[in-house]
Amino acid sequence: MSEIPLPSAADATASLVRSVRRIAQAIDVRSREIARLTGLTLPQLLVLQSIRRLGEVSTRAISQDVSMSPPTVVAVLDRLEARGLIVRYRSITDRRIVHARLTEPGHKALAEAPDLLHADVLARLALLSPNKRRQIAGAVAALADLMAPSDLGTETHRSA
Repeated sequence: MSEIPLPSAADATASLVRSVRRIAQAIDVRSREIARLTGLTLPQLLVLQSIRRLGEVSTRAISQDVSMSPPTVVAVLDRLEARGLIVRYRSITDRRIVHARLTEPGHKALAEAPDLLHADVLARLALLSPNKRRQIAGAVAALADLMAPSDLGTETHRSA
């Protein structure tokens, strides 16, 4: 019985890059759909979801939660605040820290926003066993950590 040869390292790398590219394209398409439906970008929705999940929270905590740099989060918060979806205020205990919280329109925008993944993707994921979903989530998180710029460090990346 002959064994199937394993792909070479170059073949495996090329396959990985193609797969990551397909994921990036799917995310780009979904991001444009969400923007068309809500007027919000994917980073804006991620930041709103982070604030909802974490409560009244600092920019640094949001940055770590969504794996975006603090300056990027500040720019996103500026746009969200201009739209009245969040408010920012200085901490009472440490005036250097700025907190953000959702406004009523922010809660409403999240309630009306579609899922970040398309419904058919969620349906196919739901058909997988919980163990298989955990394996996929772990593999994608590990890949994200491997691909992260080294200056961000692994502590800013969270596994699913």
